[in-house]
Amino acid sequence: MADGSVMQTRRWFLAGAATLLSPEMARAAEPVTVFAAASLQDSLTAVGAAWKARGGAPVRFSFGASSAMARQIGQGAPADVIVTADEEWMDWLAARALIAPASRRPLLSNALVLIAPAGSKAALTVRRGFALERALGGGRLAVADPTAVPAGRYAKAALISLDVWPSVSDQLLPAENVRAALAYVARGEAPLGVVYATDAKAEPRVRVVGVFPPSSHPPIVYPGAMVAASRNNAAGGFLDFLQTPTASTIFRRYGFGVLARPVQNRAGASRGSRT
Repeated sequence: MADGSVMQTRRWFLAGAATLLSPEMARAAEPVTVFAAASLQDSLTAVGAAWKARGGAPVRFSFGASSAMARQIGQGAPADVIVTADEEWMDWLAARALIAPASRRPLLSNALVLIAPAGSKAALTVRRGFALERALGGGRLAVADPTAVPAGRYAKAALISLDVWPSVSDQLLPAENVRAALAYVARGEAPLGVVYATDAKAEPRVRVVGVFPPSSHPPIVYPGAMVAASRNNAAGGFLDFLQTPTASTIFRRYGFGVLARPVQNRAGASRGSRT
């Protein structure tokens, strides 16, 4: 009985100690909130699972257009890390002191492709002056909103560069983000669309008709950064994890190019490097 009393007392002590975590330890246990471009949904979710499997804190993701993610942070939405699909929206955040400048880094690259429903017979070569309007056959071209969303901006730049923008600019089916544009084509609501190569790879109901020359649009770069207001001790470690060989392997599996030099695999609650 005495031994039982000692064991019971020990359990009470440990239970009490668990409720007296320091603020730093409590923050370390908080989920890392990540705002990210919609095109990263599948790959970044897989990376988050790999991070957690290696002892990292839980991760909560919010995916959408980079413009929407950036504006939400601008309006005070709580986030720890942001990954956008272009440098422009990260510049927008930096200009408003909403990211930690030293934490910013280029992470990934992508390609721009023309897609059609999987059963479509459309055949086109993406080149200067190609017959995109004729291929639409009176239908509309699905694109992310070219006034704000990176994928739409890249698409517009490519179509202008290839001298086909004037013929199709009034036949657009704009979407709130690139995954929505992908869905329009997958469901047959648009005969053609312009999305990232990674999106096309993720959707079996579409096929790639052609690839836009990299020279026809600005380089597609996904930068990541810490949100300046974050006080989550695990956030820097998660951002660093995006550059590890483990994460790089996952990103490549989903079709992304990896820009950042890999760093040693690690997980955990440390804030990590901001260089």
